Amino acid sequence: MTIAINTRFMFSGQLEGNGSFIYETFTRIAKQHPEHEFIFIFDQPFDEAYITSENIIPVVAGPAAKYPLLWKYWYDIKIPALLKKYKADIFVSPDGFCSLKTKVPQCIVLHDLAFLQQPLFIKKSHAAWLKKSTAKFLSKAATIVATTTYLKQELIERFAADDAKIEVVYGAGSNLYKPLLTDNKNEIKNKYTDGKEYFIYAGSIAADKNLMMLLKAFSVFKKRQQTNMKLVLTGKVAATYESFKKDLQSYKYRNDVLLLENLPTNELVNIMGAAYGFIHASLVETFVVSVIEAMQCDVPVIAAATNSLQEIINDAAIFVDGASHTAIAEQMMLLYKDERLRNDLIIKGRKVAANYNWDTTANLLWKSIQKAIG
Repeated sequence: MTIAINTRFMFSGQLEGNGSFIYETFTRIAKQHPEHEFIFIFDQPFDEAYITSENIIPVVAGPAAKYPLLWKYWYDIKIPALLKKYKADIFVSPDGFCSLKTKVPQCIVLHDLAFLQQPLFIKKSHAAWLKKSTAKFLSKAATIVATTTYLKQELIERFAADDAKIEVVYGAGSNLYKPLLTDNKNEIKNKYTDGKEYFIYAGSIAADKNLMMLLKAFSVFKKRQQTNMKLVLTGKVAATYESFKKDLQSYKYRNDVLLLENLPTNELVNIMGAAYGFIHASLVETFVVSVIEAMQCDVPVIAAATNSLQEIINDAAIFVDGASHTAIAEQMMLLYKDERLRNDLIIKGRKVAANYNWDTTANLLWKSIQKAIG
């Protein structure tokens, strides 16, 4: 069997979001099924490290699909031609997009509906195209993978998606994230924050991640607690990064905020493991890998009270109104002052994180692929 996969989100360098999901699942699936051939379709040059098995064939099909006109060209012209060339039995698209011009069965993966929930942070032309096309993709796909049950219900209610076609497949955290010894924590803090404790955010550094609200909350926290605690923001920079960086220059507590962009994975692992607490204030995401990775490191979590996050981690985090900087600040102060609460969250977090692993995710995704082929 020949399985073609849309791997255009596996950018060279640090993987996150869709790219991490593709890499973690399909490297496992390809290794577990040497009898099948896997075509990795990139839209730009790729990292050879992503080709982990002999049965993976990388193909570059440009141009890079960066906006609606190129999306349509890539999915409806380039992809059908490649599926025909390689005699693919199925096309798997982990970014939620479909080809509307092929008869090859398709399995799509949806991670969120950000274009509906936070349209202000998406280009109008992109949001309009997604609103127009998503229902068509859901109808065309043979099977649909949603990363939470809440997202599945949204697809059914908003787009009348077929319940029978949708499978819920949770993601997981990288197994590189583990608790650090005290000496290692101190070494990391000495390296990055002059030995001071710090809260951390890890993820895309972009406007739609609610980082300005987090900065406002940190201001309230600093003012009320009179502490030398730091805030570390780390992750891959997005298109809105320069605007955010400019705003940060006029921020009152800018000397207590450390911005670490595009770090190698081993440094991200260490910085996460040495943190006092993890804060995720984003209002739109579904399965948040970095939340699970913080719990794997025994780092307590404060998170925006979204339906998807509450589904995933239950009571293993402090949930807050992500639209209120005072609410976030109050919970930061609570975590800072209450050591018993912090230890309780660490223990609960260990149990929750143990529920998610990429082997299970890959096995469930494989079942959805088989279902699509019939």
